[in-house]
Amino acid sequence: MTESARRKRATYHLCTFTLSKLISSFGSSVYAFGLSLFILSLTGSAASFAINLICSILPRTVLAPVAGFAADRYSKKMLVILGQAGSMTAVTGLLLYSLTNGLSLQAVYITTVFVSIGSMFASVTFSSSIANLIDPDRIQRATAFNQSAVSLASIGGPVIGGVLFGFVSMEIFLLIQAGAYLTAVLLESTMDFRLYTARQEKIAEEQERMLQSLQKGWAYMRRNRTISVIVTAAVGINFFFSATQVGLAFIVVEELGISSTNYGLIEAMIFAGMLLASVYFSVRKEVEFPLIYSKRGILVMSVLLAGIGIPLVLSFGGTAAIVYYLVLMLCFGAATVCINTPIGVMLQKDVEEAYRGRIFGLLESMAMAMMPLGMLVFGLLFDAVPAEWVVIGSAACLIALTGFLMRPSVIQQVYPEKKVVPRTLEREAGGEEARKKGISAHF
Repeated sequence: MTESARRKRATYHLCTFTLSKLISSFGSSVYAFGLSLFILSLTGSAASFAINLICSILPRTVLAPVAGFAADRYSKKMLVILGQAGSMTAVTGLLLYSLTNGLSLQAVYITTVFVSIGSMFASVTFSSSIANLIDPDRIQRATAFNQSAVSLASIGGPVIGGVLFGFVSMEIFLLIQAGAYLTAVLLESTMDFRLYTARQEKIAEEQERMLQSLQKGWAYMRRNRTISVIVTAAVGINFFFSATQVGLAFIVVEELGISSTNYGLIEAMIFAGMLLASVYFSVRKEVEFPLIYSKRGILVMSVLLAGIGIPLVLSFGGTAAIVYYLVLMLCFGAATVCINTPIGVMLQKDVEEAYRGRIFGLLESMAMAMMPLGMLVFGLLFDAVPAEWVVIGSAACLIALTGFLMRPSVIQQVYPEKKVVPRTLEREAGGEEARKKGISAHF
């Protein structure tokens, strides 16, 4: 295949990848919102809702490394299609069960587990396949489009779900989700997951057992300084991000007494910020030093995290607090994409293709494991310590962690070609050069 033909095929992948992600994400968002309302209306119990959340998170945490191993060993296209088809089968099974026996909590929990497993296999495999589907020059655009699809679904899914919940039955919710998965499968079946690949059809590594292969992936991550820094930073960010997930609702609704409707708008601004930043990254040139760019994004996010407690410190509420949080969360969402997109592009390009699935699987597993732990820790902290000090302390810890993991010596190792020259020396050098040329330098 000529390079021109490959680029045309990659353009097709860019469109189908974004469209399939948008459709499946919208379906999942509507489905999750409908199930949440169903569980709460059926039981009125937050514990029942939490169990469903655990059924979604736990399989992803435990099995993500297995999905990464499978993505490196087996056909990526087969895994993506089987993952989506498995989720569709689980939802269709729940739909048929509800038509004959009615919905039950146990059936919902079981379906959530299988949907989570199928979606996780498809997600990890897709994430490790972007560099195989898209030409290197447009990986950042593909990553940004992926973020845009998720953001649009996160904003629009609950809106559509809320409208549908008042007019249609749960069976319609399930039918919508099954249809979304089916459409995604049809789109993904037309994609060539080996368009940009340097691997041979069969390699010796494929004969290794799963445990050996996972250990080899772990060793690869540990000896690669860049990847180990990224994974460790992701784990820390996800842990402290739980302070936002728990603290925002607690501070806004409980401490400041802002209505749940306005809180919903505030939370939606996170995804609006993500969408705006994703559009920006889809049109700008690729970030030259992604680790440095992401470090700045984490520091900005840390300041925004501390800012969640400002209305409590300065004692203002009402309309002023609502406007403040709308702007703050818009910036928070944008900062999230400014961290994720450059790092995602860096992983696609820097991780060897033979290890890419395992690295993305380990990254998802470790990051997901921090979410329930963080929610538990910060849930206890918000009950025992003034909320403003919890978010300010969390921000300080995140700044300290980032400063340590991405200290100048590490940055220099990652980018040896980037020489850090003190500003005063730059000015002196500039002035000396100007004097040699017989012109005056202005500073």
